Formats: sequence, C-alpha cells, structure tokens
Amino acid sequence: MGPVNWLAVFAAALAAIAVAGIWFGPLFGRAKLEEVGPGGMAMRTSTGRTILVSIVMLLLSAAMMGHMFARVGPDTLAVKPWLYFMMSGGLALFFIIPALSLSYMHQRISTRLGVIDCGYWLAAYLAMGTVFWLLS
Repeated sequence: MGPVNWLAVFAAALAAIAVAGIWFGPLFGRAKLEEVGPGGMAMRTSTGRTILVSIVMLLLSAAMMGHMFARVGPDTLAVKPWLYFMMSGGLALFFIIPALSLSYMHQRISTRLGVIDCGYWLAAYLAMGTVFWLLS
C-alpha cells in the first residue's frame, strides 16, 4: 500500500464542492427549485450548517477514496490510469446511487429530483477520481 495523497484528498473534496455549485446552480438549480417549490426543501437546506456538514461528508468520501487508491498502489495506477475513473465512478454507480434511489423511493421523492441528485453524485465522484489522477 502506498501513502495516501492528502493533497489530492482535499483537492478532490473541493472539486466535488465545485461540481455541486455548478450542478445545483446554473445546470439544475431551477429544475430542483421547481420540484420542491418555494419555501420547500430548497429553502430549508441552504443553511450554513447543511453546507458545513456537506463539506465534512465530502472530505470523508475523498479520504476513503484516497485510501482506496493508496491500497491499489501508485505502480498499478500508473500502468492502468482508467482505474481512477472505474473505481470512483463505480462507487457512485453501485453504492451511492442505489442507496440514494432507495431512500428517495421510500420517501416518495419524485423521479426527476432523484435523477438530478444521482447525476450529481456520479459527476462529483468522477471529478474526485479525475483530481486523484491529475495529482498522482
């Protein structure tokens, strides 16, 4: 196991935050607001506490991803760079998105909102994988 690239961990979390700003801002912010309505979830979730918790959770996810890449090792990743995207995208596709989808289904949250949120997690995890690849 190689060392964890802590610079990449913090940069990956920042990349996921940047993706969120774009995803829930100009790309799908209006669609999400239409879905939850004025005064709905969008108004309740834009607090400083929610943003802070989101940052902490993204840092934890990035740290886990950094450990995962360290476990694979820099030699293997140098020869097989697609593993950055396969592993980070795989985490989103086969762990995060199914868990989120099940949760949304049980809460009867609309499919449109679920697709927007699941798309974010795939884009965010692929962005984190890209950062690890670039900083390797």
